[in-house]
Amino acid sequence: MSATSEAVAEVETSEWQKRIEGEWHGIPGLFDAQGNHVGFESIARASEVTAEGARYWMDSKLSGAGPLRNRFELGAQFDFGVVDSDENRVYTGPDFYGTGQPYGLFVDAHYYSPGWQADLRTWNQVLADGETQVYSSVLHDGWSVCAVFNGVYKRTTDRETNPATQQYVDEWRALEVERGPKPQVLPTKEAGAWTGTLFLNGADQTTEGEVRVRIDHDPTSLRSARQTVTWEGGLERRYTFDRYRDGARTMYEGPEVFGNATSYGRALFTSQHLVGADHTGVEKIRGREFLIDPTTRELAVVWQLFTGDTTTHYVHGSLAWEPR
Repeated sequence: MSATSEAVAEVETSEWQKRIEGEWHGIPGLFDAQGNHVGFESIARASEVTAEGARYWMDSKLSGAGPLRNRFELGAQFDFGVVDSDENRVYTGPDFYGTGQPYGLFVDAHYYSPGWQADLRTWNQVLADGETQVYSSVLHDGWSVCAVFNGVYKRTTDRETNPATQQYVDEWRALEVERGPKPQVLPTKEAGAWTGTLFLNGADQTTEGEVRVRIDHDPTSLRSARQTVTWEGGLERRYTFDRYRDGARTMYEGPEVFGNATSYGRALFTSQHLVGADHTGVEKIRGREFLIDPTTRELAVVWQLFTGDTTTHYVHGSLAWEPR
């Protein structure tokens, strides 16, 4: 083994870095600020750790038309350094500057892209299978949303040399092209529930166990439903609300949750204020609820829980649909 190879072998990587080893493939949808699908970004990305530090690269190819295509077409591969850490992952440029904080299998990242001239809030969630990433980037001009990328990635380790893996990647991207533009429309004539066990992390990034979640879903019209959400385990919560869909917008109108949301394809970005007898009136949830497959209705959720405007926990994982 050469001296360089020995140095690389001795590099200790973070837990998050270990979780994202390999090459990840997807074709995220591109949406305008109003939630309209306007294109795709074919992506292969990976991170490499050397004795000199960590480096990310992303090979992207845009499709679509209009002003967002003009803005986000760079004609080059993204490449940037990262300070590898499970506390603060610092993006050191030249193509992205900012930080990201891991919470177990989930990273909440906030950074700036000089090429896109946009401030990004990226939520990257690895599911329990270790082979699937649910990804979204909400791009801002100041505080105003200008665009959203989101999609689902799969991991490979031998794409360059294995024809079967190359076919797998092609088939996955074709499936995502079909599913990606679909808006998040929950069952409109079928009652049921989403159930599963989610991971629980404190705001200090510590692991605090698990939360068993059930979302009972009862449609009340083609555009509305009543839902009751129950948390058990590491945190206990129960709240009921009526939700109404108006195009890409969703409203939560009591009795125990008020707020709204916008759908960018399958990903619904929510802002919920919890009120009522079981709550103090100061809890809020900022969330992303991602309908991975509209057929199986698997729902990947990330809920950022606040008391006042202070983050207390992240709850994340996936829920399975059970018809009733």
